[in-house]
Amino acid sequence: MSAPILEVDDLHVRFPISGRGILGAGKRTLYAVTGVSFSLAKGECLSIVGESGCGKSTTALSIMGLQEPTEGTIRFRGKPITGPGAPSRMARAKAAQMVFQDPYASLNPRQTVNASLAQPLKLHGIAGSEATDRIAAMLRSVGLTAEQGRRYPHEFSGGQRQRIGIARALILEPEIVVLDEPVSALDVSIRAQIINLLQDLQEQFGLSYVMISHDLSVVEHMSDRVLVMFFSQIVEQGGWGEIFENPQHPYTRRLIDAIPDPDAALGRARKATEKVHPVPPPGWRFSSDGSVAPDVFSPPEASELVDIGPDHKVRLLRA
Repeated sequence: MSAPILEVDDLHVRFPISGRGILGAGKRTLYAVTGVSFSLAKGECLSIVGESGCGKSTTALSIMGLQEPTEGTIRFRGKPITGPGAPSRMARAKAAQMVFQDPYASLNPRQTVNASLAQPLKLHGIAGSEATDRIAAMLRSVGLTAEQGRRYPHEFSGGQRQRIGIARALILEPEIVVLDEPVSALDVSIRAQIINLLQDLQEQFGLSYVMISHDLSVVEHMSDRVLVMFFSQIVEQGGWGEIFENPQHPYTRRLIDAIPDPDAALGRARKATEKVHPVPPPGWRFSSDGSVAPDVFSPPEASELVDIGPDHKVRLLRA
């Protein structure tokens, strides 16, 4: 097996909070990400799922260099990209790029599409006919035309704007693309088109995806592996088949149960939640089942991810 393209090792992100009133007096600490570790293989789509505030977006921002980790290491092709001696943000931009949730908010309304795509190229010393040719080719790759490159963002539909956002993310030819809820702002009729486009581009350019999503139907359709996060920690991880057909952690099952009409959306989801799930081994119990929101200002419970099958781990606590 080839070496992973991306490795996240024991990532912690904490924010000092000071305030009064409902937050109380004095300084407190918000635990955003606690002990998150995973790897990403070339050509793989790894999805991070969980409710708002679980830490999935903070993890993505740390990968992109937009949030400095409190502890832990992030490595690209075996070399650290965080901490002392880390490469500059300019250098990291050619390794990883991001597609944002709101395509309109991520584009400059005062710039044409061509200008938006030319800007990162110019910053990396690519201009003239080389830039023009690359922009035209990228627009074709995402299903747009060179003529459309002369228009402004407000002249496009939401789906077309997301195609532009994808083109801008790919214009520097990165190896990793972080997808932050890439279709959640789009009409249902357009989502399938963008999902299919992302899969075609992944194959065409050999991309590796880290996808942040709360839409489990999208996750099942695109993912090779899934990480389930709750209260800043990974509570379950594994191949998508294991997660959807054999969920072990109570919180994972709650996420699947919360999908409206899961028989239609996921096919196997309802059957998965009706299975008789094994109890933890003697001397162990599951970590918090998510029935009560934890205190984000208190350190998470000390626990560990335990192997329960090939490429399938669940977070347990000693009883």
